[in-house]
Amino acid sequence: MVALPSNRNTSILPFFVNDGLLEPSEISLLRASDPSLPVDELRRRFDDDGYLFLKGLLPRSDVLKAREEYFKFLSPTGVLQPGTSPVDGIYDSAKDVAQFPGIGSGAAGKNGHPGKVAAEFVDLALRAHGEKWYAEDFCKHPVLLEFVAGLTGWEEHTVAFRRTLLRNNIPGTKAIGVHYDQIFLRYGEPTSVTAWVPMGDIGLTGGGLIYLENGAQLGKQFENEFAERAKTVGLTDEEAKSAFNKNMLSTGLLSESPAEFGRAYDRRWLVTDYRAGDVVLHNPYAIHASTLNHDPDHVIRLATDLRFADSRQPWDERWSTQYTLGDGV
Repeated sequence: MVALPSNRNTSILPFFVNDGLLEPSEISLLRASDPSLPVDELRRRFDDDGYLFLKGLLPRSDVLKAREEYFKFLSPTGVLQPGTSPVDGIYDSAKDVAQFPGIGSGAAGKNGHPGKVAAEFVDLALRAHGEKWYAEDFCKHPVLLEFVAGLTGWEEHTVAFRRTLLRNNIPGTKAIGVHYDQIFLRYGEPTSVTAWVPMGDIGLTGGGLIYLENGAQLGKQFENEFAERAKTVGLTDEEAKSAFNKNMLSTGLLSESPAEFGRAYDRRWLVTDYRAGDVVLHNPYAIHASTLNHDPDHVIRLATDLRFADSRQPWDERWSTQYTLGDGV
């Protein structure tokens, strides 16, 4: 059995998002689950909450090995503090954070290139997606594949999307805005499962993912309302499927401002710390974002989004090729 975390006094910690500080009354703890619980109980929790926070699902050593390989790969850019070990991922805080932008949803506007200054860093971060230690050894980890196949009941019909998002988050840079995944998966049925995998330990103030309380129900409501609005304004089917249409922000996000969003819908954000080996599974309507990385030791937050579907159901096959800038997804 994996020891589950005890309740923490989160009220004494500053949780900053893109638009400021979350107040103590605006946060609660993400519910943790032991992977060894009966599968029926795990399915019930996933259905009720829209997510399943699994403690220690993956071997810690395998996760840390991938983290080490990643930062070895990016070390020529000078992102790491001299004299530190790559597996620790310690940012050289003497450098300008503008040299090290993130990639993915909302990071550079429609997944575009951020400019010449950070070209080497971004190009290496993109190339990492195709390296064997990541694309083969980590993304196809048998423990994760077998768990998802069993939880969903898809078994041998489980397909892993080749397109993944391996994101670094330098302390002090912009956090991930508010969204649910189906926004970017509209060419398929809303049946996919995302595995958000922290690749290293992430402290409570280290920029981890946060989930809106009862957010999956709200996400489904938003998607239904969007579909109706798309018809009203005369969007074509192709336009309606796009995350980057005139009814959305230019990034495809619901909002860049998690604090304002939570207050508008009177819902708390669920927070936690993460350990290498933890995995969060969530459904395509679960609303999530992230906090700003304010790690006191300048630890770079590294995590990836891995997605799965039932091959017998229509799924968004734009995700069958490796992530590239400007791919429009």
